[in-house]
Amino acid sequence: MDNNIAKRIQSLRDRLTYLQDIFAGKHADNANLLEERLAAFTERARWAQLDDPYADIASLEDLFAYVERRLEDCITPMDKVRIVRHPQRVCLRDILENVYDNFTEVGGQDEHSLDPGMLIARAVITRRSGKKSHTQSVMVIGQEKGHGAEFRNGGSVKPWGNAKALQYMRVAETEGIPIHAYIFTPGSYPIEDYPGAAQQIARNIYGMAGLRVPVVAVISEGGSGGAEAIGLADKRLMLSHGYYSVISPEGAAAIEGRIKEGERATPELIEHCAEHLRITAQDNLAFGYIDRIVQEPPLGARPWHFDFFRHLRQEVIRATDEVIISTRRMPLLKSIALSRRRKADANLDEMHMGWGLSASAKERLRERRQQKFLRLSRQAACDRRPFWTKTATAFCDWLAKPWRTFKYDFYRKHQRQMRSMMEEVSNEWDLFRNRLLSPWRRLSHKLPGRAENAQAQLELTALSAWSGDGRKSKWNYISPRFKIDRTLTCPNSASYGCLDLWGPDLFAEFAGVCSHCGYHFPMEPEWYVKNVFDVGSVFEFNSEIEAGNPLDFPDFSARVAEAQQKTGSKSGCMTFEARIDGIKMVVAMLMGTFRGGSVGAAEGYKFVEAAQRAAKKRYPFLAYVHGTAGIRIQEGTHGVIQMPRCTVAVRRYIESGGLYMVLYDTNSFAGPLASFLGCSPYQFAVRSSNIGFAGPGVIKETTGMDIPPKYHRSYRALSRGHIQGIWDRRQIRANLKQALLTIGGRNLYYR
Repeated sequence: MDNNIAKRIQSLRDRLTYLQDIFAGKHADNANLLEERLAAFTERARWAQLDDPYADIASLEDLFAYVERRLEDCITPMDKVRIVRHPQRVCLRDILENVYDNFTEVGGQDEHSLDPGMLIARAVITRRSGKKSHTQSVMVIGQEKGHGAEFRNGGSVKPWGNAKALQYMRVAETEGIPIHAYIFTPGSYPIEDYPGAAQQIARNIYGMAGLRVPVVAVISEGGSGGAEAIGLADKRLMLSHGYYSVISPEGAAAIEGRIKEGERATPELIEHCAEHLRITAQDNLAFGYIDRIVQEPPLGARPWHFDFFRHLRQEVIRATDEVIISTRRMPLLKSIALSRRRKADANLDEMHMGWGLSASAKERLRERRQQKFLRLSRQAACDRRPFWTKTATAFCDWLAKPWRTFKYDFYRKHQRQMRSMMEEVSNEWDLFRNRLLSPWRRLSHKLPGRAENAQAQLELTALSAWSGDGRKSKWNYISPRFKIDRTLTCPNSASYGCLDLWGPDLFAEFAGVCSHCGYHFPMEPEWYVKNVFDVGSVFEFNSEIEAGNPLDFPDFSARVAEAQQKTGSKSGCMTFEARIDGIKMVVAMLMGTFRGGSVGAAEGYKFVEAAQRAAKKRYPFLAYVHGTAGIRIQEGTHGVIQMPRCTVAVRRYIESGGLYMVLYDTNSFAGPLASFLGCSPYQFAVRSSNIGFAGPGVIKETTGMDIPPKYHRSYRALSRGHIQGIWDRRQIRANLKQALLTIGGRNLYYR
């Protein structure tokens, strides 16, 4: 048999295997037809019974192409999930070899890399302008799955892989070259070893929000936090057969079906979840979370689809050009340049454009990226605020803006210099006065019968009186569980020999704290609102924004209504202004009692509004995490987009000179921790709380490893540098006051 014919037969076998794998038993008649024709052709070719083997195999290839085109219309969302997971799927190495003109890997290579799942390369693109060639450099960063390469861990990146990506993003920013990020990951590897999965993803998102170079992201498989670690981009493209989701369909099915350990969800339930999570490129384009779809060949791109690589090259060049053009000031020139590049027949390889930016253009680029993400997903939240309320709030902000600008951006900016100058003048005056009066003082000390000031002596020699902190001896709020007229056993009794605790004492006088070992029993959100802040100082705002069901996920509206009735809150986030000993602050509280404190479009909306309110008023901003189970999976990408969106709001607040603190309680996991909570420079935890990227069950399912006991305890988070301190619940008020007086930005109103 001719070697060329043998290679083409093997290629058809691979295509047949691929078709059977992605459809998982569906469309068996088409697969059987192709299998029979291929087997018959192979047998005849082996015995040289073909008159024209090249014409016959070309005819067979046409049949394969026809069947693939026909099945293209039958692809379901779950089929697309199997497409992006298949070993024959294009990978980042294929893209580097076929889209770019040359490249050099940096930061390690293959299995000898710091993390083989993260590939980083310095690549070049050559374009022409007339007869002149121009070479443009880019930094290519992305997850590398390979074609079945086990050492790459399926593109599931560990914390140090994401840290490497952030390092080279900053290198690209220093060198002033664009970043092309390719997302091929089912999600990050859930490990808490330093720097910790959640903490590092939060650093990546925070860092990308401030990059001053163009960032273009291309999504093939975008799994939750792993995708967001390199996905905060000026332009986000998505391959037509890719998916972008808050969770895998299997994970959603396990949660929806309440699957126990060792059991598996049915294929029907998995298909059901994949469909209702709205994970496809078309869905995400309609939501506004991607900017454009890159069309793939039927049944998805594979390494031998060279036309696809040429098309992808044009798309990434066009996206980079558009980002550069968006920084221009003149609208007319901007629209002309954009229209030329958006023509269907435009060959961007022949339309060179410089990718360098001036200092002012870099600032406009960063501002434009941040505003883009702040606008996302607002339509997915149910904002019940009356029109007049919104109008009055906007009008009051407009009136107050000039005064705040003068006070904080002008007066306070020079206040320290003025104070320093006045101190110098005062010191010089004191020195002059002492010298002037020193002869009289020497003479007065020598006069007989000079009476000493008894009161002054008393103040110098007497002990100071204890003033206390002015609080009542009893708590302002007592947990309703104090009515439990029985004893409770501390979870640490086996280790520390704790005695049984009587319910009325534990939940009233002891504030839910074991009197022997200090274990903290969970308390209600109301306990903190009433006991931490000054009495009568709490003013809630935006309470009319409520959680909804933007994807029309089956039965979810009823579950949200049940949570609203049970808790009396309309969403899992409560935002309010409050005071601690007169110091005003803005608080965003994620309530674990409302569907586990999961974050969706409404919660993200309220969090962003709270951060912006704190920035306008120059108040400190506290994120109190009573508990969060992560991103609300039933809202799909409406939920996962809150990770970069809220992080952008936090970054803008911190850069304006504010103080952003996070306090964790009970259980805090997943997306919020890996973004807008984990990026705070000041993070603390209540004793006995759990902090981590993924729970024990998810880690076991993902890695196959059993984690040690108390793996997520707050003291472990403290030891690896995730948090900066552990507080006793009864001392939260005092510790918060101390933090407010000792840390914080330059623009706080009380500074």
